[in-house]
Amino acid sequence: MQKFNNNEHPHRRYNPLLDEWILVSPHRAKRPWQGQKEKIIEDNRPEHDADCYLCAGNVRANGIQNENYSDCFVFENDFSALLKEEVAFENKNQQLFQLKPERGINKVVCFSPKHNLTLPEMEVSEIEKVVQTWKEQYIELGSHDFINYVQIFENKGSIMGCSNPHPHGQIWAQSSLPTQVEKTKKNLRSYYEKYKTSLLKDYLDQELKKEDRIVLVNEHFVVLVPFWATWPYETMIISKRHFGNIIAMTNEETKAFAEIIKGITVKYDNLFETSFPYSSGIHQAPTDRVSHPEWHFHMHFYPPLLRSATVKKFMVGYEMLGEAQRDISPEQSATILRELPNQHYKTKNN
Repeated sequence: MQKFNNNEHPHRRYNPLLDEWILVSPHRAKRPWQGQKEKIIEDNRPEHDADCYLCAGNVRANGIQNENYSDCFVFENDFSALLKEEVAFENKNQQLFQLKPERGINKVVCFSPKHNLTLPEMEVSEIEKVVQTWKEQYIELGSHDFINYVQIFENKGSIMGCSNPHPHGQIWAQSSLPTQVEKTKKNLRSYYEKYKTSLLKDYLDQELKKEDRIVLVNEHFVVLVPFWATWPYETMIISKRHFGNIIAMTNEETKAFAEIIKGITVKYDNLFETSFPYSSGIHQAPTDRVSHPEWHFHMHFYPPLLRSATVKKFMVGYEMLGEAQRDISPEQSATILRELPNQHYKTKNN
């Protein structure tokens, strides 16, 4: 009988944040690929695009003209998924046909006036301004009595459904806790009540000792490939200090957070020397005016690319019908990311 090797043999891993399991099949990474391949389109976008509705000074679809902004620019989404208005609703409480109205506010955050400048290509000081904007929006949106959660996120790249190439993120603030957040809160709370400590703090302390899934470390934050990662090069930023939301960051932590965002996004771009697509988002304490000592600030990056700039992971078949599955072990992907240069490939190649 062979001795188990987590880089060779199929196994399942437990995700304590979501109380879910994932199937890992690292031996499948050796299979030949004859699936979909796409051509890489060279990105030669200008600094300002007269046809872009996110560029400074341009007119959006609703006829409103953008400010001639010089760093971050925030506005309420012209095509919001959620609406502020309260509606009359009779709750008939049908067990198998439950529904309830959902209120909220959707905003767009342009990271920079430059149409061709993504986060990994920005200066740390510029990313700090983005973080400061996120802080301001968390406070502003969370102050509404009908807002109980503020979700800050970015969809980067057209394959992630991004409808405009101008680098930007979104903020969805809503009256209910989203499903993934509700699950995370429940599991963080359960651990905290049992051990009187933060689940992610204990997890991070052990990861720092093991080191095999660590990608980047600075004074205040760590980037790692989670033990339970689903996507091939999924990572998570975790604060070393236990705090619940972005406004609890000190000035030093804010700069360190900007530095580590730049660090991981540069490594992503360097992986296949392309503007690396991903969905990323901050998970932080709800704004429901309830104490959340269990919550530990963290940020997820979910990139789909698997083998090259054109080959991506699909969640189909077994993943849709059974459970999440990955073909490269988290330890292998962490090693690959960790060993990539910290200088952006465009700078290196020019």
